[in-house]
Amino acid sequence: MGEIHVHEFMALDGVIDAPVWAAEYGFDPKMGEVIGATTGRARGILLGRITYEMFAPAWSTRTVEDDPGAPFFNDTTKYVVSGTLTNPTWHNSTVIGAYDAAAIRSLKEQVGDLYVSGSGTLVRALLADGLVDALHLFVYPVTRSEGPRLFPPEAKSSKLTLAASETYDNGVVYLSYRPQP
Repeated sequence: MGEIHVHEFMALDGVIDAPVWAAEYGFDPKMGEVIGATTGRARGILLGRITYEMFAPAWSTRTVEDDPGAPFFNDTTKYVVSGTLTNPTWHNSTVIGAYDAAAIRSLKEQVGDLYVSGSGTLVRALLADGLVDALHLFVYPVTRSEGPRLFPPEAKSSKLTLAASETYDNGVVYLSYRPQP
C-alpha cells in the first residue's frame, strides 16, 4: 500500500495559509533537496480544490528551466478532492469527488505514494482519519497570529515520532514526523 506524504510551509504558531510570507526568507537549496526526495517517491499528487486552483495557473506554465519541480507537478497525475470542481483544466488532473476516507484509502492502494502540498482542509481531514503517513514541515521563524492552522483547537490529540530534522541558514527548520503506531 502507498503512503501519503504531506508537505507544508508553516509559521511558528502553526498557521499554514498561502505562504507568500515565506518569500522574504528565501529558499535554501537544501530545502529543495528535501522536497525533491519527497516528490521523487510519489506516484500521484493529492490536492484540495483551493490549492489545486492556486497551483494550476502557477505550475502549468513552468518548465524545468524555471523550476526543477515543474516536471513533477505538470507530468504527475493530480487527484483533486472536491465536491464542486467539475472541469479540471490542468494536464493530468482527475477530480475524485468530495472527501471520502475510504476513497482515499483505495487511491493509496491503487496509485501508491501520494504527495500533498498545502490543501489545509484536506490535510486536516486526512490527519483526523489516520491517513497521513508522514508530515514534512518547513517551519519559518515568523508568527502569523491569524489564519488556518495545521492542528486547530478542535483536532483530536495524537502522538508523532520525529523521523528527520534539519536547520537552514535562512532560519527555517525542517521537521519530518510519522504517526506513532
